[in-house]
Amino acid sequence: MSDINLYGRVFITANIKALTGLHIGGSSAGLEIGGVDKAVIRNPIDKRPYIPGSSLRGKMRSQTEKMLGKKQNNRIGQVTIHSCKTEADYTQNGGCVVCYIFGVPAEEYSKPTRLVVRDVRLTDASADKMDNANTELRYAEIKTEVAIDRVTSAATPRSIERVPAGAEFGPAEFVFGIYEKADFGRLKTVIEALQLVEDDYLGGAGSRGSGKVQFEGIRIYARSGEDYGKEIPLGKENYPTVQELLNDFEVIKGKLAQDIKAG
Repeated sequence: MSDINLYGRVFITANIKALTGLHIGGSSAGLEIGGVDKAVIRNPIDKRPYIPGSSLRGKMRSQTEKMLGKKQNNRIGQVTIHSCKTEADYTQNGGCVVCYIFGVPAEEYSKPTRLVVRDVRLTDASADKMDNANTELRYAEIKTEVAIDRVTSAATPRSIERVPAGAEFGPAEFVFGIYEKADFGRLKTVIEALQLVEDDYLGGAGSRGSGKVQFEGIRIYARSGEDYGKEIPLGKENYPTVQELLNDFEVIKGKLAQDIKAG
């Protein structure tokens, strides 16, 4: 493997607002008879729901793969993702943007993954608001759905636990490593992936109304390897929407090229 030079990092932070009920599944172990069929994932210490970085990053990757028409060729557990099988596939035509950004799992060649996505906690304000709300469960609601047998028309009820619409999580943090000049342009794909998540859904039961989210209060800045302790602002101080951040990308890219001297 060739030498790896980390020239700097770009940080994107934002709050995530649930516009419809949000279900990201956790363990249902220990639920009593009559409990919900599908529980949300919770912090075991304070019992607050949270958004795992793996779920958010995985959705960003899958939506980017679909948008670019990438071949789904690598089975990992219950999901299939795109993965370049050879280093030649990885680097041809300027590089596979999906594998450069999100990484290449379990292949003979090894390359640095650009994007890190942190877990996102429920904000204190939302937790306090839900503590005073009349919900069936703490920090959550129960949505009852009915599955209909298409042959017999028999109805089978099922219940799903969701974080209610209006809840906010944050701050979400996306950390993008700069290893070469081409990464300046690849950053746009990361921002576009946030837009793709907004336009699709996060978590489960999205086709049945759950999981519509919105990124708000977006901030973007960088740190250079030459002076890592200094925060470098990029673009505006705050972007209300992902679209406004995308609209300003060329300004952000120019600032990056000016302040991070990538080889």
